[in-house]
Amino acid sequence: WKREIPLESAMPRLSGSDMRVGVLGGTFDPVHLAHLIIGEEARIQLELERVLFMPAGQPWLKAGQALSPAADRLRMVELAIEGNPHFQVCCHEVNRDGPTYTVDTLEELHQELGADCEIFFIIGQDALEQFHRWKEPARLLQLCRLAVARRPGHDDFDRKAWQRLFSDADEPAFLAAPSIDISGTEIRRRAAAGGTLRYLVPDAVADYIKRRRLYQAALLEPEES
Repeated sequence: WKREIPLESAMPRLSGSDMRVGVLGGTFDPVHLAHLIIGEEARIQLELERVLFMPAGQPWLKAGQALSPAADRLRMVELAIEGNPHFQVCCHEVNRDGPTYTVDTLEELHQELGADCEIFFIIGQDALEQFHRWKEPARLLQLCRLAVARRPGHDDFDRKAWQRLFSDADEPAFLAAPSIDISGTEIRRRAAAGGTLRYLVPDAVADYIKRRRLYQAALLEPEES
């Protein structure tokens, strides 16, 4: 896979009052309605001018996990966000060779968007619980503030542990988003079995999955942890 996209088309430079940006990363295999809802809730609650949907390249925390080709995952994001002027695809990680690390991506974004741009990195509560394992988490928190979408079945925020690990950083901003628990594994299994994906993914994404015959081996996947 190598689909280099020029910066001018992939990331128009922000200007004027366009100084609060959200970044929503993920494998997006496939992108589904919960991703879009979280992105929109973050935009509204954090007063963001733009939300960048950033498909992962080779996420190191998921090393060894089979992913659909980056070109397919990127195209599904493009189809999903089409028509929302505040949503935009970010190709930084799929254009990078080797394992991808969020801190490296945010360093690049800071250079491109400018020091005055405030970046919110949007994650789920399950990811927050593993955040201390990420590469250079303290440096990452100098580059962005975390915005966390709560997920059913996950513990409340451990403020004492956060202050012990990241005493110099802002606490995460928690989003009051609807608790919609959509499983990427279940979507892939449904697609493999020829089942309907209606109300799980945008119609254009469902059509793309069917046309490209994605996830035909998904019936053998293990359960997500």
